[in-house]
Parts: sequence; C-alpha cells; structure tokens
Amino acid sequence: MKVLVSDNLGEIGIEMFRQSEGIEVDVKTGLSPEELKSIIGEYNGLVIRSATKVTEEILEAGVNLKVVGRAGIGLDNVDISAATKQGVVVMNTPGGNVVTTAEHAVAMMLALTRNIPRGTATLKSGLWEKKKLQGREICGKTLGVIGFGKIGSIVADRAKGLKMNVVVYDPFVTPEQIEKSDFKSATLDQLYEVSDYITVHVPKLKDTAGLLNKEAFDKMKDGVMIVNCARGGIVNEADLYDAMVSGKVAGAALDVFETEPPGESPLFKLDNFICTPHLGASTKEAQTNVAVDVARQIIDYLQTGTIVNAVNVPSVTGELLEKLGPFLSLGDRLGALLSQLSRGPLKEVIIEYRGDFKGLDLAPVSTATLRGLLAPEVKEMVNFVNARVMAKDRGIQVTESTRAESEDYLNLITVAAVTAEGTTTVAGTIFGKKEARVVKINNFRLEMIPKGHAAIIHNQDRPGAIGSIGSTLGKNNININRMQVGQEEEGENNIIFLRTDTPIPDAVVEEIRALPLVNTIVPVEL
Repeated sequence: MKVLVSDNLGEIGIEMFRQSEGIEVDVKTGLSPEELKSIIGEYNGLVIRSATKVTEEILEAGVNLKVVGRAGIGLDNVDISAATKQGVVVMNTPGGNVVTTAEHAVAMMLALTRNIPRGTATLKSGLWEKKKLQGREICGKTLGVIGFGKIGSIVADRAKGLKMNVVVYDPFVTPEQIEKSDFKSATLDQLYEVSDYITVHVPKLKDTAGLLNKEAFDKMKDGVMIVNCARGGIVNEADLYDAMVSGKVAGAALDVFETEPPGESPLFKLDNFICTPHLGASTKEAQTNVAVDVARQIIDYLQTGTIVNAVNVPSVTGELLEKLGPFLSLGDRLGALLSQLSRGPLKEVIIEYRGDFKGLDLAPVSTATLRGLLAPEVKEMVNFVNARVMAKDRGIQVTESTRAESEDYLNLITVAAVTAEGTTTVAGTIFGKKEARVVKINNFRLEMIPKGHAAIIHNQDRPGAIGSIGSTLGKNNININRMQVGQEEEGENNIIFLRTDTPIPDAVVEEIRALPLVNTIVPVEL
C-alpha cells in the first residue's frame, strides 16, 4: 500500500507510516493540481492539511485511492460528495486541536484587554506609553460565548476559571443542557445586551456568515470587545471597522479573515485591533496530535479496514455497506433536510422504519440520519463514529422503531424532529435499487430528489400562485431545473419543491415570501 503526504505533516506521523508493515510513504508537498493529478493514481492513501485541494478531477484520477485523511478538522478543500461516489473514505481528526484553539481565543482576549501587542511594539520602538495603554480587568466581566461545541465549551470553562460571568448562545443546544454544564443560557439578543466580551465558536454556514454585522453591533453594549478564532467571514470586517471607529466596539482580535491571507485591511490601521495569521491550531502539541491521529487512522484502515472519524462512511463491513448504501444516503439526506426545516434546539429525534428492509441492521442508517441532522450545526465535527454521542451530549433523545408493514411503499423511513417550537416530519424511500426520494414533508405528499440547491415553498392552492413564483425567479435570472407540487392531505394549501441551478439569493427569497399567495419559503442545500 502506498500513501502520499501532500501537505506538511508532523514528522512523528510520517515515521508511523514508515514503521508500518506493508505501507510505503512518499512526502511530496507543494504539488500543483496538475502534478497531483498525474501521480495520484499510484497511491492508496492521501494525507492532506488545508493546502491540497481534493477535487472531483483529482478523485477520478485516483483510480487506486481508498482513503483521504485530513490532519485537522476542516474539510472545505475536499469534495466529499465526489469522494463518496468514487468509494473513497474521507477522514478527519476532530479532537486533535480543540484545546489549542480554545486557549488561543483566551490568549487573544487577554492580549487585547491588556494592550500587550501595542505595548510590545511601542516599547521596542523606544516609547514608554504607560498611561496610554491602560487596560481593564476581566475578572467579574461577562463573556458571551456563541457556539457551545467542543471549543466553545472549553473557552467557557477557562473563562469561569478566570472568574468571568459566562453566558452561552447555541440554537442547537437546549438551555437545560447549557445550564447543566453550569453556564447561563441566553438568546443571541440577550447575549449582545449583557456581554463585555464576545467570542465566536461556530462553523461558517449560510446562517452564520456575517453573523456579527452592523445590526448585531448596534445591539451590543458600548465598549464591547470581539474575538473570532473560528472561521473567517463570520464577522463582517467592514462593519467591524465602522463599529470600532465609532467607539461602539472597544477592541477586536481576529485569528481568521474573510480572505486568507487578507492583504491590506482598514482594520490594520486601528491601534485597538490585534490579529494573528490563523494560528488557532498552531501549537507543537496540536500538530503532533493530528499527525498521530491521521497516521493511525489511515494505517488502521489500509491494514485492517477499521474506519475511525470518517465523515462519509459508517464503521461496517464492505458487504453490509454495499447493501445499506442507498438507505445510508437516504437517511443522511432526510436528516439534512429536517435540520433546515425545523426551528429551535432539538429535544428528540424519532426514526421509524416501515416495510421490507431485508433483515438489515438499520443502526448505521439511524447514525447516518443523525449525522445529516447535526452536520449543518457542527459541520466537520460530526461523523459516523460520534453522531450518537454528540446527540446525547446535546440532550437529544433518540427513539427508533421498526414495523413490518408499509401501506404505500416497499420501505419507508420517517424522521421527526421535536423542538420547543413543534414537530417537523419528513419521510423518504428508495425508488428502484438506489434512487433516494423524499415523499412526505409533514402533511404534504410529494416526490422530491434530495439533491442540490432547492427551496420548499408553502402556498395557497389558487390560480396564479405557481406562476408568480416562476416569474419572480425568471426576472432574477434563476433557472428552475426541477419543480414538483404536493398537496396537503386535507386543506387548501400546496407545497412546492423547486430545484435551481444556483442558490436563491436572500433578496429574492424575501421577494417570493412577499407574494400574496405564498405562505412560507425555506431555502435548502442538499
């Protein structure tokens, strides 16, 4: 077996490959896409960090490729869908750098508060600006933590040790679970209102891009300080600059930027702005951890078939995987759809299997469903290994049941998400041997291929409703490549599923929402 290491990896990981029986390792960093494509067919395993782009073209050229391992968390540079299609396992190492990133956020907060970078620079230049660089104490101040995953929870714990008051906002974690960890739960607006410091620990998603913007800054306390060591683009940098110039924001510390490297930025001209070049995971310990983890995972997979921390494959035998494959894909897509349709933190997930599943063990399908449901919230942190654990950690009760009979379909998977705001249900089946279809959303029946850019629209079942939607999309140059209409079992409303060539911009979504015969519209990405 041959493994290619195409990005910088700790020497300990490379040595583990060298010492493993039956594995040959090559280290070739800095390859162009063309160079990687020309040689990838020789290798069974590929180890990357953030520099290598594993595109569909690269994966197609990797005719012998079995596994891609990321020494770190983020997988934005891997086409996971194409990898799954090619039968390539994609793994990451989600636990290797969480402490390091959390500690960096705390260090940035302290450095910002006590003017350490500016004090160092001015003193080295021959100045003694003791009076100008007066700081503040963090003891007794309130820290608002946005995102209560692994990193956010560690930051909250460290802040408590510094005698800070900690409030937490996470729409996907119940208030009871946050308070069980001895922190105060808050809405986002409440967090803005009371926090002296705000630190961000959420993945960059459609709902979190630009989360801290002008509107958010306007709701915050005067003199608030902002820390972002999560992902670039969650803080709107132009709005942050304006808020700092106005004095609304007293200081900010960014480790990540909308564009990396950021080039010149107006923020760099501000004395109360400090920054680092994406160093959150850059410690000797973290790099050792992820190098060891990724090497061990790939070695185990190539030697024994053991799968750990895979984001696209459960830990089952190859024979069972082949039989379960269509249902795994269906469960994952049902979960992803449900996460975008339901509102509020999850309390319970109910999964029901009805019909003929040929005696298969359906536990991996339930895990795939939970992974799809949680992935939009925690992104690369969730996989087929930890999905159930993450659900439990969030206080989500998972109920599964099986019934032999199914009235309308050979087999049917129904998933319900229960939140404080109500219950949302989706159901799906397999057409033919492997074609996934969503056949029901709440009380509406339809036939929907769960793939691509889409929108779910509830409208009144009256003449002109569908035409007005189509016209609005047309005048905005958005092409509909598939449309399906379902009817409410009892009532006067329809549900429309639209799949478009491109995502529907927020402004167009609002335009459709304002149409007289449209009740609701929810854009979804599948």
